[in-house]
Amino acid sequence: MSIKIRRLDSRSPDFSARLEQLLAWHEEFDADVHRTVMEILKDVRREGDAAVLDYTRRFDRLEAASVAELELDAGRQELALAAIPAEQRQALEAAAARIRAYAEHQKLTSWEYRDDLGNLLGQKITPLDRVGLYVPGGKAAYPSSVLMNAIPARVAGVGELVMTVPTPDGEINDLVLAAARIAGVDRIFRIGGAQAVAALAYGTETIPRVDKIVGPGNIYVATAKKLVFGQVGIDMIAGPSEILIIADGNTDPDWIAMDLFSQAEHDEDAQAILLCPDPAYLDRVAASIEKLLPTLERREVIAASLQKRGALIQVQDLQEACAIANRIAPEHLELSVAEPEALLLEIRHAGAVFMGPYTAEALGDYCAGPNHVLPTSGTARFSSPLGVYDFQKRTSVIECTADGASPLAETAKVLAEREGLTAHARSAGYRIRHET
Repeated sequence: MSIKIRRLDSRSPDFSARLEQLLAWHEEFDADVHRTVMEILKDVRREGDAAVLDYTRRFDRLEAASVAELELDAGRQELALAAIPAEQRQALEAAAARIRAYAEHQKLTSWEYRDDLGNLLGQKITPLDRVGLYVPGGKAAYPSSVLMNAIPARVAGVGELVMTVPTPDGEINDLVLAAARIAGVDRIFRIGGAQAVAALAYGTETIPRVDKIVGPGNIYVATAKKLVFGQVGIDMIAGPSEILIIADGNTDPDWIAMDLFSQAEHDEDAQAILLCPDPAYLDRVAASIEKLLPTLERREVIAASLQKRGALIQVQDLQEACAIANRIAPEHLELSVAEPEALLLEIRHAGAVFMGPYTAEALGDYCAGPNHVLPTSGTARFSSPLGVYDFQKRTSVIECTADGASPLAETAKVLAEREGLTAHARSAGYRIRHET
């Protein structure tokens, strides 16, 4: 299988324009999808369980007399855990332990202090009461995503975790259920699509309303999450998977080629880019791509991804590579160089950074510990990976003493009067000492 992956050179006069063209990603707005999702949301909000059952029959070809029949009890999770091969169970448990250990370091804690006026100021940290986890079903089943979404919520102290997963034609994925059991999911409903998002966002007679919805899904799920945001919190709307590799030319080119493939195999819109100052090394990686691609099951998807949005880019030096990386703000950034710590100091925008040639991005997808739910499409400039902090709320705490309130009230009164908010001014004024 021959593949033509674009080559760019940072010294070319048109490099900036060509890079922008390469990076451009504008999710197409599908009016038909939007209308369909709007109708589903409206129906579920109005008819509750009845609408959920109807859409589950239509889209998943799954008959049930009630939504209660679509709930899987804890015993079914236990059966799934017992049914999977020991090797898979051990892998899930090992990954879960590492994800949990990392998440423990992310917990925010309440704090307070007294200012020089004697007033108490602080911040109270409270976990969300209930979180909904959307999990794709059928062939697109990802137990790793169950762990990555559920475990931080559990570490945060979320009161209840409700999972929805479609089971088309009744097909249940035991590995997903086993992951849910290991991660501590409380309730599981066999529903999917926009109707599952609607049920979690609005609540039905059987499915409880949640405070936040997390987890990946198709275009219908993503559109539904966008539309219910505000009624309920969401994690993020993720774009195509991305990997950017900065290499010094000393890593086995087969390793680099396979690391590029690891993201390109997600779908045709995924993006895989290599930056290196050595043109001969880029040639070697290109040869490895040609050699290794035919050996992979998803070679057609990988080829389409690399030809559509992939690139091998020659840079002047590793410092310029870091500057380009900051411009791209990739989801995954591999620093396949001898001294990655030095380059890390120059990186400002990336979802996750993988240090050194032995740290394959794939390790982060499953078991390194940090979360694999990451900002995409340049949003790492202002967004962060999913973490425990996404399942905790921050509440400001203020307590003024009689003496401490007076000077604050004087300041507030002046500003409120300037803004024309008389009640604010008078409310503050009551707390000024000696004022009637």
